[in-house]
Amino acid sequence: MITETQNIIKLLKPGQRIMGIDLGEKTIGLSVSDPAFRVASPIKTIRRKKFKTDIIEIKNVIHDYNIGAIILGFPLNMDGSKSKRCQSTKQFALNLSYNGIDIPMAFFDERLSTVAVEKILIKEADMSREKRSKSVDKMASSFILQGALEYLQNIEH
Repeated sequence: MITETQNIIKLLKPGQRIMGIDLGEKTIGLSVSDPAFRVASPIKTIRRKKFKTDIIEIKNVIHDYNIGAIILGFPLNMDGSKSKRCQSTKQFALNLSYNGIDIPMAFFDERLSTVAVEKILIKEADMSREKRSKSVDKMASSFILQGALEYLQNIEH
């Protein structure tokens, strides 16, 4: 079920968490919220193979972390218009639903998430390009999910 971001918390059962997804062409970055929806933590980068293989890994994370909803990074253009990748992100969400992932999903603006994370990894962590490439997608999903969590906290108050 695709919904608006502001509805996500209302649709969760007690103790459930939210998963963030940064969908790339070659990788899928995954992150999870804490049960209080305050902090997003990066957990995994999936090297994309076949959708059936990727979905098994996503289902495992949903099970292992008691995920009740998903926030997918939505790749808008800098002017706010939809990029070409927006349609593939919507299709990915629908494919998750068609393949047994029956939890609420919402899209959240991901503009500059990868750029911001790369700057952090270069400046703060002083990571090599190779190490950055292994971390950037899960970190970007965490950046997207953290933005959504902060948005949700602001509309609650």
